Amino acid sequence: QVQLAESGGGLVQAGGSLRLSCAASGSIFSINRMGWYRQAPGKQRELVASLTSGGSTNYADSVKGRFTISRDNAKNTVYLQMNSLKPEDTAVYYCSVVATTRDLRYSEYWGKGTLVTVSS
Repeated sequence: QVQLAESGGGLVQAGGSLRLSCAASGSIFSINRMGWYRQAPGKQRELVASLTSGGSTNYADSVKGRFTISRDNAKNTVYLQMNSLKPEDTAVYYCSVVATTRDLRYSEYWGKGTLVTVSS
């Protein structure tokens, strides 16, 4: 199994910055993709940013130019640097990791979520 530990959420004023972290641990053979999703009240969960093992990134249009996803392979940790935050960025942010475990099971794992609140 793979466990994900998220950190970095909180309250910030509009225009401010936050950095989210998500560390993966457990029986990991390889990590294929790491990403961040978010879910605002009354809305569906949406992809914010993802990063494949090959280095390809994908961003939601609403965060392009403001958010940056990165990864520390040695620590199995993914980061989301969020700049120029807007009130509409307020949501619970979830870490997602697609990994192959040592018993060769391929699956997607989710963190418990961290709340980001942007005040106007």
